[in-house]
Amino acid sequence: MGEYKRMWWALIVTLLVTFSVLGWMGKEVYYKAPPIPSEIVTTDGQVVMTEAQILAGQRAWQSVGGMDLGSVLGHGAYQAPDWTADWLHRELLAWLDIAAKDQYGIGYDELDPDRQVVLERQVKLEYRQNTVDDATNRVTITPRRAQAIAEVNKYYDSLFSDDPETHTSRVNFAMKENTLPSAEGRERLGNFFFWSAWAAATERSKDGGASYTNNWPHEPLVDNVPTAENMIWSLMSILLLIFGVGMLVWAWAFMHKNEPDPEAPAKDPVLALPLTPSQRALGKYLFVVVVLFVAQIFIGGFVAHYTVEGQTFYGINVSEWLPYSLVRTWHLQAAIFWIATGFLAAGLFLVPILNGSKDPAGQKLGVDILFWALIVVVVGSFTGNFMTIGGLMPEDLNFLLGHQGYEYLELGRLWQIALFIGILLWLVLMLRGLIPALKQKGDKNLLVLFTGTVVCVGLFYGTGLFYGQDTHITIMEYWRWWVVHLWVEGFFEVFATVTLAFIFATMGLVSKRGATMASLAAAILFMLGGTPGTMHHLYFAGTTTPILAIGAMFSALEVVPLVLLGYEAWDNWRLKARASWMENLKWPLMCFVAVAFWNMLGAGVFGFMINPPIALYYTQGLNTTPVHAHTALFGVYGFLALGFTLFVLRYIRPEMVFNEKLMKWSFWTMNIGLVMMVALSLLPIGLIQFHASYSVGMWWARSETFMQQEILHTLRWVRTFGDVVFIVGGVGVMWQVVSTLFGWDRKEAVKSN
Repeated sequence: MGEYKRMWWALIVTLLVTFSVLGWMGKEVYYKAPPIPSEIVTTDGQVVMTEAQILAGQRAWQSVGGMDLGSVLGHGAYQAPDWTADWLHRELLAWLDIAAKDQYGIGYDELDPDRQVVLERQVKLEYRQNTVDDATNRVTITPRRAQAIAEVNKYYDSLFSDDPETHTSRVNFAMKENTLPSAEGRERLGNFFFWSAWAAATERSKDGGASYTNNWPHEPLVDNVPTAENMIWSLMSILLLIFGVGMLVWAWAFMHKNEPDPEAPAKDPVLALPLTPSQRALGKYLFVVVVLFVAQIFIGGFVAHYTVEGQTFYGINVSEWLPYSLVRTWHLQAAIFWIATGFLAAGLFLVPILNGSKDPAGQKLGVDILFWALIVVVVGSFTGNFMTIGGLMPEDLNFLLGHQGYEYLELGRLWQIALFIGILLWLVLMLRGLIPALKQKGDKNLLVLFTGTVVCVGLFYGTGLFYGQDTHITIMEYWRWWVVHLWVEGFFEVFATVTLAFIFATMGLVSKRGATMASLAAAILFMLGGTPGTMHHLYFAGTTTPILAIGAMFSALEVVPLVLLGYEAWDNWRLKARASWMENLKWPLMCFVAVAFWNMLGAGVFGFMINPPIALYYTQGLNTTPVHAHTALFGVYGFLALGFTLFVLRYIRPEMVFNEKLMKWSFWTMNIGLVMMVALSLLPIGLIQFHASYSVGMWWARSETFMQQEILHTLRWVRTFGDVVFIVGGVGVMWQVVSTLFGWDRKEAVKSN
């Protein structure tokens, strides 16, 4: 370790402590998740539903797209309601109306305010009371509540069928007709939605206090309001953020040393290396990256249009074969596939360089096999999604081959396993070059760190296999966020940072010592907040107050390193002037500069906007979330993948020169389009919903009546302008890559001369 010893020990201790905390929180999740009752029975002995029926409802929900059709416990899509909040409010209104007719002979809305207050007091007492029998895991409810459940189930049975009475609602929610054809399936779906609402309103302790979901969603009718702990830990997270930023600035001022840059080589050292067969074989990876990228953004525009027309595309009914839940699934899955492919290609490009400018034996074959395996996974998973949501897949195969129902992990379990095997194959291909390089003499600290990130990227996707079809949704969420947050936002972030440092050090543009120190520091900072900070996604998913507290505090620390990304952006930009040959790497560098900007804004500002518990309490499941998702997922990882793609392209086609006019236009239109999407549509809609959620309740902010207001309808239409601008830029990047790969750019150059 030598001079890096302290940094290495700091990283090791950080990983040990933070993963210990994450493991302890996992135990808390497993043992204290909201119970799924063995039976729900009335006080007069009527069985309303059973555990098996609730789990069957969870499977029915997965089969219609799950989190890609509305949301449950705040997680999922934003066009249809949050089914937890919607069911809870509808059931409360049904109970109040039944009680009013029982006690006063008229409906609840016809009562004077004094009598309404009496009934509201009764409904709070009944709904918040925990009646779980610890010995039998049975929940007892009143016959009146059972009647209210039946009333709400009728509405959901109608909504998920092709009943003409709820046709307008299906259009407004972007649901296809007969979303769930099976009458039994619709009844079980209602059982699952009821259970999520029961957990949201029922107090965790029989002695009172917060509900199983920490009083989420906001629903004044049952006193679902923010807890004192929510407010306290929100304040503490903000204080910790300020303290963390202050300490980082102090550490930067007193400990940071400007490492003198080495003298830049006269010629590009990477370009001087002979291309190996495995590197030449990466062209098809780059082709898939940009084709999937453009397909994804066109699908994204299609998804956005569904929010304004519901079932049609400029009057053409497309919902029967390409419903909203399906195209949203494809939009998310395509993003994962093309971004991951870009990262894998960058790693595979470096392997021969590490191996002395030659391929390990059989490397090209491995690269080719991995590529076609990825193609099989993409085609197979997309086909499975289509068949499941279209009702063409046998029910018992939905989860295995079709659609898991969980956002970002929609692909069927078999395809998920196949993708994990593919990532393991990539890991093997990487290690075949890394291990010999590690045996060579010299400073290997940066190489060791790079190897560590490669191993983590290779292995941690597998955590998504730790839940099954019938796993409790709270436990599933714990493991899902290991992939979506920890694998992507944690290890991919560190992998990207170290990869860039390694590339620039190899090119002789920065000192190896400076690159190593910066990479170690970044790894410590990213993992310190990012590992336990994973739990900020689970504040209201059925977890306890300690998880809320830890998630709030550590997720605040995630923002700390992002405040210095302006310096990183400048550091990357100035490399362009280090040598004349760097001019032909201008556009990969510009992508890396964009990464730093969007990391600060998208991950930092917009991420922290919804991170404190009190903020997320009112905004979970609103359009403030896709503000963060779009600017962080594409702004950071999308631009990283495109930067890696353009970087590899430049070397596997050594004679290429970027089309300056095309790339300038494409780069800026993508950035401007992303800004327009957020500033003209997503953020204003999210803030308007935020006001509604705070003032009335979560159910209202996601309701049909609220979302169909003229101003919100107009804002959704306005997003089209940003989408079109962004798509134009994306197509330009694709043309640059494809024309270079097929030599069309050279033919055009010859013609022009």
